[in-house]
Order: sequence, then structure tokens, then C-alpha cells
Amino acid sequence: MYLVCAGICEIFYAAVMPRTDGFTRLWPSLFCAAFIGLSMYLLSLATRTIPVGTAYAVWVGIGAVGTAIFGILVLGEDRSALRILCFALIVAGIAGLKVLSPK
Repeated sequence: MYLVCAGICEIFYAAVMPRTDGFTRLWPSLFCAAFIGLSMYLLSLATRTIPVGTAYAVWVGIGAVGTAIFGILVLGEDRSALRILCFALIVAGIAGLKVLSPK
């Protein structure tokens, strides 16, 4: 659960990062920094029970795919079939890590 929440926090900070204008705008920058910190904290909690390599890969995958979905739905980014296929491969990798992780 910590890992999923950490990934969601990563989506939040990645989504607001362009609005920080290079961290020159106060409120978007504070929002971004808060979610970066929270994401790292939750990731560190997740590594108590999940191997760090697996936790990091899943965290990055959740953030990458979630941010891509945000970009497609909200920002009108490219929806090409090949791009979506590549993101599906990331999801497959995350699922594979879950299946192959020691219980």
C-alpha cells in the first residue's frame, strides 16, 4: 500500500512540475516539493518489506504510466498506438515483478 501511495504522489508532483516554471512560482513549487517529499517517505516505508530494486521499479512505473495517462487525458498529449503499447509493456513489467517477488 505504501508503494502504491508513493507512486500516486509521484504522479501528483510530476503533473504540477511544469506549473512551477523552473521552481520560480511559489505555490506550485511548494505543492511539488511536498509531494516529492511524501513520495520519497512512502517509498522508504515500502522498502521495509519489498526489495529496493523491485520497489523502485514499481514506483517509477506507477509514476511514469500515471503521468502519461494524465498527459493524454488532461494535456492532450500523443495517444498513438505505439506509445500506448510501450506504456502497456511497463505495466506488464510491474505485474511481472509482483508475480515473481518472493512472498
